[in-house]
Amino acid sequence: MSDSADLDDVFAAPERDEDTDDMFGASLPAAKPIEKSQAYTVLARKYRPRTFEDLIGQEAMVRTLTNAFTAGRIAHAFMLTGVRGVGKTTTARLLARALNYESSTGESSGKREGPSVDLSVMGVHCRAIIDGRHIDVLELDAASRTGVDAMRDLLESVRYAPVEARYKVYVIDEVHMLSTGAFNALLKTLEEPPPHAKFIFATTEIRKVPVTILSRCQRFDLRRVEPETLTPHLEKICGLEGVRIDADAVALIARAAEGSVRDGLSLLDQALVQGEAGEVVGAEVVRDMLGLADRSATLALFENIISGQMSEALLGFRTLYGYGADPSQIMGDLLEYCHATSVAKVLGADATRMPKAQAMRVTALGAQLSAGTLSRLWTLMLKAFEELRRAPDAPAAFEMALVRLCYAADLPGPEVLMKRLQSGEPLVPGPNGGPGGGGPGGGQSVSGGAAQAMRPQVQQVAPKPQTFDQVLTLIAERRDIGLRTDVEQFVRLIAFKPGAITFELAPRAPADLVRRLSLRLREWTGERWLIATEGGGGAESVYERDRRETDVARARLKADPFVARLLETFPGAEITSVRAKPQPAVTDSAPAVPEDERIDKDED
Repeated sequence: MSDSADLDDVFAAPERDEDTDDMFGASLPAAKPIEKSQAYTVLARKYRPRTFEDLIGQEAMVRTLTNAFTAGRIAHAFMLTGVRGVGKTTTARLLARALNYESSTGESSGKREGPSVDLSVMGVHCRAIIDGRHIDVLELDAASRTGVDAMRDLLESVRYAPVEARYKVYVIDEVHMLSTGAFNALLKTLEEPPPHAKFIFATTEIRKVPVTILSRCQRFDLRRVEPETLTPHLEKICGLEGVRIDADAVALIARAAEGSVRDGLSLLDQALVQGEAGEVVGAEVVRDMLGLADRSATLALFENIISGQMSEALLGFRTLYGYGADPSQIMGDLLEYCHATSVAKVLGADATRMPKAQAMRVTALGAQLSAGTLSRLWTLMLKAFEELRRAPDAPAAFEMALVRLCYAADLPGPEVLMKRLQSGEPLVPGPNGGPGGGGPGGGQSVSGGAAQAMRPQVQQVAPKPQTFDQVLTLIAERRDIGLRTDVEQFVRLIAFKPGAITFELAPRAPADLVRRLSLRLREWTGERWLIATEGGGGAESVYERDRRETDVARARLKADPFVARLLETFPGAEITSVRAKPQPAVTDSAPAVPEDERIDKDED
């Protein structure tokens, strides 16, 4: 080819819709009103970023590019990699605008400005680049043109100077789809590029790109956008669209997007049409749309597994399955809760990235379980997750996995069994905590221990609690962590007497809390309990009381002159927790004799 303009027939830019004013974001100048006959612009295109500041979750890349453009150290080739929907193609188009940016004021005054990442004001070439019709910015889809001949035709035009802009920019999307011959043809040009040419590559499979190509590009790994970053972005778009959607529904969409902004906007687009006009789109609607299980019900199922409550776990799963939840999705949620519990055990509730109520529940679970138990549960759940994919009947496979998980919850780990073998103790204690029997000297074989472990254990009836604190103690002793967490957080006691409890439910309390508490107390004490709720008049819950006492202690500590000076000396320091000072142990020794009495006795 003799002229670069002839490439328009070979490497034509993707077609654009007529409403390209909305292509790079809502911050563009207002376009002419859209007629009813025009096609609807999806949110993923309508709110596409038009400046580097509009990119969310990619602050490190924007900072690096800003410093490079400011210092004039601009690479001749860029490699953008990341999962789908994080902004690779959008960033490539923004880079093309930044490399050829010239403000209209600078052009009219005869001053030719340099490249700039400040795209807040439309430049001379910006509109043509956005519309895909700029003669010096060529886009190539490597997935449809993988051969070496197409690459040679493209590189033939590189030696020609740009027609209008500062640089000739070649944007190659899905570059990993190029053939080996095409990569080899591209390599020589990347080694010695002309000063007027820039290359921008985008790929989702960075490992398929040859190392020789990667070594000649400035690489940027676009990160997944975390739910806590994507959620405010989606809420902002809902405000711009004038629609109402529940905050929990937006959080569900942000989690389902799995780090992809485009997927999140597509799901939001789908969710906005679920409800009727003028009504709020709730979390239940979005959950049904996504085919997700109720998060609180799934967490309760995980607590049932931890406590070894097989019947409750099976009934809970059947309820979730009846509402349309996929068994594989439920098992995936259980794996997530197992991971969050392990993280909370080591790093605390803030590291779980979960809503506050769920984070507190998994933190309580982590405090009750050992790292070995959590690791075994993770292994069993991961195995069950793989079995669900191969099983002809997924619900039946899930129920069998639940039986295995609940049975394994109370079994001792290999490290405990090894210690018992070394010390000569029985592998499985008897019903009263003694040896399991079976051999001389109270010893027990492995097979005998397994047989006894398979026998149902009869729980002893506990004495009836005489105070509400004894009820909490009983719940803790029976290891029902989920019930204990709910009672401490949501029960505001009004009246208590043995066999009857009256309380007020705190906001967002589980709907089945009264039934669960009554059922457990009857099961543990062997007597019927009357559980009643009222609309008001209750005292503080245990959680509210502990939080208030902690706040009071923290305020008292901040008022201490020494602590105040310490916080002033180290700006940014915070009081994370307050613990009571341990009291000295009281001995049973005889009281000390006063000194004057000892003197009198000596004189006598």
